[in-house]
Amino acid sequence: MKTLEMTLQGGDVLLPEGLAQGGVLSIADGAVVSEPAGRAVDLSGYLVLPGIIDLHGDGFERHLAPRRGAMKQMDEGVIATEAELAANGITTAVLAQFHSWEGGLRSPDYADQVFAAIAAVRDRLVTDILPQLRFETHMLDDYADLPARLAASGVSYVVFNDHLPHDRLAAGKKPARLVGQALKAGRNPDVHWQMLQDMHARSDEVPAALDAICAELSAKGLRLGSHDDHSAAVRAEWRARGVRISEFPETLEAAEAARAAGDHIILGSPNVVRGGSHKGNVSAIELIAMGLCDAIASDYHYPSPRRAALMLAHSGMMDLAGAWALVSSGPAAVLGLKDRGVLAPGQRADVLLLEKDSQRVAATLSAGRVSYMSGDIAARFFG
Repeated sequence: MKTLEMTLQGGDVLLPEGLAQGGVLSIADGAVVSEPAGRAVDLSGYLVLPGIIDLHGDGFERHLAPRRGAMKQMDEGVIATEAELAANGITTAVLAQFHSWEGGLRSPDYADQVFAAIAAVRDRLVTDILPQLRFETHMLDDYADLPARLAASGVSYVVFNDHLPHDRLAAGKKPARLVGQALKAGRNPDVHWQMLQDMHARSDEVPAALDAICAELSAKGLRLGSHDDHSAAVRAEWRARGVRISEFPETLEAAEAARAAGDHIILGSPNVVRGGSHKGNVSAIELIAMGLCDAIASDYHYPSPRRAALMLAHSGMMDLAGAWALVSSGPAAVLGLKDRGVLAPGQRADVLLLEKDSQRVAATLSAGRVSYMSGDIAARFFG
């Protein structure tokens, strides 16, 4: 694969030691290099930043299934997803796909199709796309096959969820929107209701099953996370299983417990942009201000990581370097990716160029290859 060889100069470059105004960044063979390389490109008027690493996003669903039955070629959906990722400055993206009783786009069979599509086109993409499985904890009948399923799909990152409405099930009340949910999953509503009751009735079996599966997956080197931790006790249970990533903790208590034990904390960037959780959970901005965050992820909206980091920098809560670390070096550390996240010699040339005044994305480079470029800046590169 051919990569760009050039020296980017005149822009404001975010280096490990800080923002260098009128700085220089040289790239060759897909990496940042210490000596001038190739042709010089004037980037005055632009910010030169490390590419965004998105730890968790399901915004790809609209591309793979824009309307029920409308897209049979999932490969094209993954390619369309990459276009949106690149246009938002994302150079490494974790696509979070459900394995859930909810069915439809969250069904186990659909997950297999998504991962197969990612594998089929990955070598044709510029953006580095990584698969993540979000596994529903009460699907006890699926535990036995899970390790083999993950191996076959090339998944090395698993997050555990529990979306069962336990309070209503314990009270014998049907969940809201049960009929619509059942029909969306292709089930008879009565069958769906019984399935929920049956899974809830086996709740006592879940902890031991989780102990076993987490031990097996950890031994295989998989990265494990828990979703929506709501208490210190819950976080401690996950930690005891080797699950060291806390995705979107719902309370200050859970986040503090994660930080005290050295667990990674991921927050949602839409929560930052909005100024609070749409579900009434703890504010991501408050947690970030308290140092209880290692990375912010797109969650369901790919423009949000960039917007959130810039908002944090503009607010004065932290400088640009600290805010941008939440979408670059922070996520790289969580994922154990030592070859990216900062613009330093030897690192991947994952570069995001922003218009300095508007702070819109002008160009995105992943490992020295162009994944997105607007018309105006293209003239500087190729004119």
